[in-house]
Amino acid sequence: MNVILFGATGMIGRGVLRECLRDDSVESVLAVGRTPLGVSHPKLRERVQADPSDLAGAGVDPAAYDACFFCLGVSSVGMKEDDYWRVTHDLTLTVARPLAAANPGMTFVYVSGEGTDSTERGRSMWARVKGKTENDLLELPFRAYMFRPGIVQPVRGVPSKTRLYRVLYAVTAPLVPLLRRVAPNLVITSDTLGRAMIAVATPGTAVPAHVLRPADINRLGAAPTRRN
Repeated sequence: MNVILFGATGMIGRGVLRECLRDDSVESVLAVGRTPLGVSHPKLRERVQADPSDLAGAGVDPAAYDACFFCLGVSSVGMKEDDYWRVTHDLTLTVARPLAAANPGMTFVYVSGEGTDSTERGRSMWARVKGKTENDLLELPFRAYMFRPGIVQPVRGVPSKTRLYRVLYAVTAPLVPLLRRVAPNLVITSDTLGRAMIAVATPGTAVPAHVLRPADINRLGAAPTRRN
């Protein structure tokens, strides 16, 4: 499997990258982003560019890839809806549309969020925008899956880029074992999320739906990393 990964410098993207590099079913990873990863691996190539959506300008051939894992995103806190729309909906679809047109057999996995509003009419701004993004992706002619994780727990040294989130993770870390007992599917680790993405892109995997909730993600990511 050859993978294009967006957002590999973020907490979720780092976890996904780690699992892709560890899993022998993934032959290569192309990480596209604005800043260098600072990671070296025989399977990894990078495209560092100001506009990560410009795959044609970067000389990327969509037909050469089996899956795109889109982990790029920003917090809506303090953002106006127009600005959040541009960096959430427009950027994602600018990447997805040419990929779908050139390679309809590709699997496209989009990281959304629990609480996303598929009706696009709710009060929550971020949920409406994410809902519209999901709906537009699901209309494209490729195999699209929407991941709606709840609480993502960074593990194995995977950091969050957002200072507020780093503080929240540090404060709430002692509560995670309790949350797992009370609501076992509420918390998803960053490595489980990565393994679940690889699973849905693997031919023959029984995927229950195109919109995947925390319980689905935990189940799909429960299998161990495949190593020869």
